Amino acid sequence: MSQHTLSVLVENKPSVLARVSSLLARRGFNIHSMAVGPTADEGLSRMTIVVDAPEMEQVKKQLHKLINVVRITELDPDDSLEREIMLVRIAATPGKRGEILEIGTIFKATAIDVGPTSIAFTVSGEPRKINDFVELVRPFGIVELVKSGRIAMARDLKSRKLKAIG
Repeated sequence: MSQHTLSVLVENKPSVLARVSSLLARRGFNIHSMAVGPTADEGLSRMTIVVDAPEMEQVKKQLHKLINVVRITELDPDDSLEREIMLVRIAATPGKRGEILEIGTIFKATAIDVGPTSIAFTVSGEPRKINDFVELVRPFGIVELVKSGRIAMARDLKSRKLKAIG
């Protein structure tokens, strides 16, 4: 199955998140990540859902049946902006700290806690960047890791044209 990113505009009301997630679970779709937050309109929230599903039309039809769903957009990775944030604690012996901090610098990660046996970083950016950082530090030993759900939005139409040209 392939991953798809949906941007779902919903009414900002109690239990909407529960209804959306239970609908997807009942249909057997695996939710890779889900992030929900307010929009510029106080009455609406935006859900960014990354779901594993073979057929997205079925997912969209099912979501449209929910009364609080206003609009559903499937985002093309090439035409959208996607970001995640991660906190990760890496085992860091004194002899390896310099190397770990150097990797952090390359990925613009910020060391937010340095303890006697570990260094914690915050890293934000495109999901691929986050995953690449994890793979590079994995050999040192990941003590703890937590990631946000993906947030995403379509690129500006002008940006899409410039990207196609450049």
